[in-house]
Amino acid sequence: MDTAINAEFEVLHTRALFRHILATIAYRGGKILRDAPEAYLSFRAGETARTSAQILAHMADLLEWALRLAEGTEQWRAAWRPVAPGNWNSDVARFFDALKRLDALFATAQPSSMTIEILFQGPISDVLTHIGQLAMLRRLAGSPVRGEVMIIADVEIGRVGPDQAAPKREFD
Repeated sequence: MDTAINAEFEVLHTRALFRHILATIAYRGGKILRDAPEAYLSFRAGETARTSAQILAHMADLLEWALRLAEGTEQWRAAWRPVAPGNWNSDVARFFDALKRLDALFATAQPSSMTIEILFQGPISDVLTHIGQLAMLRRLAGSPVRGEVMIIADVEIGRVGPDQAAPKREFD
């Protein structure tokens, strides 16, 4: 009996941690995406590098793919379905919508068809990498986003939309 209780606790704890990661993506992503100047949207670090807008669209693709994997509607080997960048605001909305739907799935007791660990090592960690790329591109494009002491940021499970808490302690 204790083993079953421990296993159930572990599942709940893992889901809560995963949802916290999604809320962290929303917080960090929101900070980078908010108030992006027009010139930044087409900015690229080099001739063969993606533009900021292409990276944002790719991040939304990754989150939507993670959702399909978790729901079991797609196998990992299935064809990748990239969506061409649209307008910046609609792609920002698509990014947050995918985060909300993924968070909502893990807020339920519905089992995931793909383990959280695999989702994290694949599409979720890729999204985190791209958030860092977008932050670097903002700086290179002349529109840096202030650094922040992230361990005191007000990141809250379930808050995965564009409306995030104000920074507590930023620095340049």
